[in-house]
Amino acid sequence: LVVNDALVALEAGAPGHPGVVIISGTGSIAYGRNASGEAARAGGWGYVLGDEGSGYWIGRAALRAVLREADQRGPETALTPLLLKHFGTEAAQGLLQEVYSGSLRPAAIGALARCVESAFRDGDAAAIGILRGAANELEASGLSVARRLGLIGEDFTFVLSGGIFRAVPWLREELERRLPVAAPGSRTELLTREPAEGAVALALQEA
Repeated sequence: LVVNDALVALEAGAPGHPGVVIISGTGSIAYGRNASGEAARAGGWGYVLGDEGSGYWIGRAALRAVLREADQRGPETALTPLLLKHFGTEAAQGLLQEVYSGSLRPAAIGALARCVESAFRDGDAAAIGILRGAANELEASGLSVARRLGLIGEDFTFVLSGGIFRAVPWLREELERRLPVAAPGSRTELLTREPAEGAVALALQEA
């Protein structure tokens, strides 16, 4: 049985029940189902066209903030020394080689989310703006799915899955605060089981 990997994560977090999974790793997607078995998704368009709120999206925004400071088109940001140290270069120009050499995979840019989290905790305005933007995008994706499935006002779970919710704890905390307000009756939980457990459950159901 071939299914979207987001369904596998949803089944692990809300086995057999209506729910919406919001995944933020290197990429991002929201996927849900209701009691009638109807499904909907938002996002998951890949790092070139979408993946808003993902690690790649956050890392790319951090790189842009550093380059804007270098051009004096943007404010000074604590992200600059953090990213320069991360890549082992002394100037913003050195980032070009790293990014455009062809060997830097999307996951490597996604790893910069930890630098953004560090700058955010120190009160850096650019990092705060980036993470608030990520929270906005992930919230919008999750609510879009919930609305289309008629889940708003019903008893269901938003399942948060993916490495970014662990790398950037504030993002998890913010969605745990926002989503129950925007979708009364819902609850928000971090996926603590292996998503592969959802695949096993789906296979057993099919058998």
